[in-house]
Amino acid sequence: MTVSPSRLLLARKLRGLTLADVSRIAELNPQTLSRYENGRQEPSADSLSRLSDALSVREEFFSLPEVDGIPLEAVSFRALSKTPAFRRDQALAGGEIAVEIAEWISSRYRTPNPDLLSVALPDGAGLASVEEVALRVRNYWELGSKPVPNVLHLLESRGVRIFSLVQEVRDVDAFSFFRRGVPYILVDTGKTAERQRFDLAHELGHLVLHQGSERVHGRDAERQADRFAAAFLMPREDVLGQHMRNASVERILAGRKRWKVSAMALTHRLREIGLLTEWGYRSCCVELSKAGYRSSEPGSKLVAETSQVLDKVLSHLRSPGGGGVRRLIDDLCLSPAEFSRHIFGLVPTVISGESMASGAVGSRSNRDGRSLTLVSSEAVEGSRLEGVTTSVCEKR
Repeated sequence: MTVSPSRLLLARKLRGLTLADVSRIAELNPQTLSRYENGRQEPSADSLSRLSDALSVREEFFSLPEVDGIPLEAVSFRALSKTPAFRRDQALAGGEIAVEIAEWISSRYRTPNPDLLSVALPDGAGLASVEEVALRVRNYWELGSKPVPNVLHLLESRGVRIFSLVQEVRDVDAFSFFRRGVPYILVDTGKTAERQRFDLAHELGHLVLHQGSERVHGRDAERQADRFAAAFLMPREDVLGQHMRNASVERILAGRKRWKVSAMALTHRLREIGLLTEWGYRSCCVELSKAGYRSSEPGSKLVAETSQVLDKVLSHLRSPGGGGVRRLIDDLCLSPAEFSRHIFGLVPTVISGESMASGAVGSRSNRDGRSLTLVSSEAVEGSRLEGVTTSVCEKR
């Protein structure tokens, strides 16, 4: 078996391990491991077996074609200086697996082509300019000024590939990048539905505003992406028409349902457009924080958005003649568990080793301590898809 050194490195970073960690687990010399990853020495069959066990990947994964890796400078992390290097590497490795899944799908199915604006802000541009860009995107996509019913479906219909952050790097929140001209977003599906929507809009802001060499701008880039997300989800014209001036906490809690955003996000937006004074804003924030709205949405019944693309592809693979989900997993030399990590929370099914077509149930706790459950596809059969419908069909 010919080994691709970059695959060894990718597998190690995917697990968030150092060479010393792998050396200890696999009982292999760290200098030898370094030579394996640098391509200066070919691993023996015994070493490959040990590495496969230590890194929880199939041996065949190491012999797939070399990977370039996602460069750090191509990604905007929310708190780059506070994110440990091994966590950044782990997040980027997860992004590489997501790219391989997406490219496998695109090579066999017709999926929407990327259709995003690219707007370079002039030096010194203020947040008012960002607001104008958000309005331009809405106009370009013919959204009008009304709320977006389903952000995830909308982005997929415009060619954005969306995957789940693996659980170990959820403190990253979300990140986005372009690979071969295709936009990707990796999102934390353990957050509340409202915060997932805002994260998707935030990353859309990065994709529109911070492409190419201007991808990383630190705090300025994050402030711009936050303002873009707020303006995109809560257009000024629509908010002004809802009689929210000097809104009370009770009015904010009622109003958040219209735009499907968190109470804190709506409060901040009201201050941005001059409907709350600084004193009113601070008073609402204090009251909301005491009630638990700083990190969650008590009483919210909003259901997290899911992927039409992934659901349709997996449904076709499970259908007669589709070849089974094992077809995708085997082609990429992934384990069922590894594949599930990258689509968790985005499709109403879970992939298990026992049955590639079953509706088995799996769960993971979110940040609020609640259990996130994946239900069988039968449980949502006939459910109404809200907003935009994304067409996916097999290539012939």
